[in-house]
Amino acid sequence: MQCPADDGSMNIRVTNLTEDNLKDAPEWSGHPFSCKYCVYWEYPEECTDPATEQKEEMFVKKLGWLQRVTKAFGACGKLAYAHGAAIGYAQYAPPNYLPRSANYTSGPPSDDAVLISCLFIPKAKFRRLGIGNQLLRSVIDELKKEKKKKAIETFARKGNPGNPSGPVEFYLASGFQIHRDDKEFPLMRLDL
Repeated sequence: MQCPADDGSMNIRVTNLTEDNLKDAPEWSGHPFSCKYCVYWEYPEECTDPATEQKEEMFVKKLGWLQRVTKAFGACGKLAYAHGAAIGYAQYAPPNYLPRSANYTSGPPSDDAVLISCLFIPKAKFRRLGIGNQLLRSVIDELKKEKKKKAIETFARKGNPGNPSGPVEFYLASGFQIHRDDKEFPLMRLDL
């Protein structure tokens, strides 16, 4: 699929997140520096003090989580590439593999749903080009095909379009509805 970009157009490729390509996850300058180092959803007890976190250690934890979920559930993430570089990331799994989800005011996620914990385009220059839509569509299509759960849920963010959860408006435009409202992170739901 072609998406407009500053230099004319950009060819976007969305692929499953794997042990081999986790290292490609997009990077940025602030903590946690990349989705490949972020264990916010997977290990809430260990993701408390950014000053003590080591990238290599966090990568190993993330890789172990990816291996475990892939073996038990199947694909649990996507990467979007443009010109050979990963520019977007999506992660999803049954809520029991994302224990931080139990801590949200509008949670917990439903047992019959897969939770999108992250759908993120880190660099602003790649936002609003349809890349997030392609990532989300790829997740939805895969989960519909696999028929393992009845719905997809996510904690979208109100008032901060740059948050890794993704903005509420993005999910509403993609057919999600507010399942349980909250002043900051409502639980959104799309029945499959």
